[in-house]
Amino acid sequence: MRAAVPSVPAVLCGSVGLLLLLLRWRRWRGLWRKVKEARERQERGLEQMDKAVRSFRQQHPSVDMVSILSLSLPELSKKIQDGSLPPEHVFYAYVGKALQIARETNCITEYMQESETQLQHTKPGEKKGLLYGVPVSIKDSINCQGHDSILGFVKNIDKPVAEDSVLVQVLKRQGAIPFVKTNVPQSLISYDCNNLIFGQTCNPLLYTRTPGGSSGGEGALIGGGGSILGFGTDLGGSLRFPAAFCGICALKPTGNRLSKKGVVSGIFGQKSVTAAVGPMAKDVESLALCMRALLCEDMFNLDSTVPPLPFNEEVYSSTQPLRIGYYETDFFTMPSPAMRRAVRETKQLLEEAGHTLVPFELTNVDYSVYNFCFRGMFADGGVTFLKNFEGELEKGNIGILSWLMKSPNWIKTLLSWITKPFVPRLSNVIRSMRANTVEELWSLHHEIEESCHQFIAQWKKLNLDVMLCPMLGPALLIGYPAKLSVAVSYTMLYNSLDFPVGVVPVTLATDEDEKELKNYQGYFQDWWDRTLATAFSSAEGMPVAVQCVALPWQEELCLRFMKEVETLVMKKNMIV
Repeated sequence: MRAAVPSVPAVLCGSVGLLLLLLRWRRWRGLWRKVKEARERQERGLEQMDKAVRSFRQQHPSVDMVSILSLSLPELSKKIQDGSLPPEHVFYAYVGKALQIARETNCITEYMQESETQLQHTKPGEKKGLLYGVPVSIKDSINCQGHDSILGFVKNIDKPVAEDSVLVQVLKRQGAIPFVKTNVPQSLISYDCNNLIFGQTCNPLLYTRTPGGSSGGEGALIGGGGSILGFGTDLGGSLRFPAAFCGICALKPTGNRLSKKGVVSGIFGQKSVTAAVGPMAKDVESLALCMRALLCEDMFNLDSTVPPLPFNEEVYSSTQPLRIGYYETDFFTMPSPAMRRAVRETKQLLEEAGHTLVPFELTNVDYSVYNFCFRGMFADGGVTFLKNFEGELEKGNIGILSWLMKSPNWIKTLLSWITKPFVPRLSNVIRSMRANTVEELWSLHHEIEESCHQFIAQWKKLNLDVMLCPMLGPALLIGYPAKLSVAVSYTMLYNSLDFPVGVVPVTLATDEDEKELKNYQGYFQDWWDRTLATAFSSAEGMPVAVQCVALPWQEELCLRFMKEVETLVMKKNMIV
């Protein structure tokens, strides 16, 4: 009996399948080659930093790098301005320290070697900006001419941008020297700091903890002392998480107080939740100096959508007693014992200093999280967000989320209905991922505006100047933020409202906090609450911060309040 001969269609189908597999393999190999090249470029940059610092130290062995690194930004700037400290000494002191922190935490993705050229062009006697000679670090997603803005996506490797963002242009005109770009999580929509290309960034204070995100590279670098001033972005806490987790300060301004032109977003086009670009530094006075420098004619001319509001020195330097609203919980994410204690201790310090503290009752935070934040960000059902991951080697931690977003509305509605009796928060998250019609989106925007007006009315009814709020902390264990997206409630509220808000570290987690954490159950007693308790655990000695909030466009008042909190905490620590 003769063997059966495969039909022509079967042979063709098999050949086509083999060809598709071959093409897929070639493409996969090409993508991994790009990843390898990006990692090699990262390593070459660190080697260039090492070589530059070694060369400088050989030529200037007597320069005291430690004393330079101990200066605050205002002190450093003053010494550079009056000529008592050469910019070259400052630059290489920070390049050396940044290299050390990068080796320890994996926070730097690229060394901008042209910064050395910019340094050489700083001339004595020339007109000096407020940040003259100050080396600054820049988040990966903020465009710098000639460099990639990768966002953890392979497709963005080897695509250097043609122009500096407005922020970077203004920094350079003020004399600052951008010298490194820092790591971010893939897509930016995370408060951890990990991607396939550059890997995990660690917290400089404890390597098992996350530095926060998405400006996590900045948080780690500044928290470790490798940068005196850095810049990140904030869509749901992306400046504030790294600052709080790494024990530094940050300011999320009103969305358009600083230009976002040339700043890449993780979700293009969405307007429901307002993003902002802002500074990060070791102390509040450094943030204030930065804002003085940025709120200048160059900022207003380069981006005419930014309102021409120069820094209001009178408001920032005022010593009048403040009327301060406060709350210890948002009744959605149960605060850790350390979070609650941080607010109570700060409240007591403020009252003892002569300020008036008024309880503020938050309502419907759960509705805001699900409908304004999650639904607003993914109003198209997640289509725009998912496009970022097309053709990528890895989709981060969005596997189930990706499947959910791709599902039709009827499946999302069905799943939401099924899970509601057992896991109500999951049910609401699923429902918030439904694709909206244009009419529904417009209605949502109207609802967000009305909610903001109601919040402000409550604020003004109490005659408040500012607000004291909890900040998630201490730093979570690495990998846990991906499991705890709902824990952004304390931060994301103020992106939805578009209020300026800053973070100030006020205390450290204690053994007593750890003991109380054993009784932590959460408000819903679900998987998320149990996971959050684990993520908080074993963090003794890690910093815990508070949020300081002001009304829109009142960044100077927000900074003034932050400065008051910082000063009172420092006085208390000196006495102790």
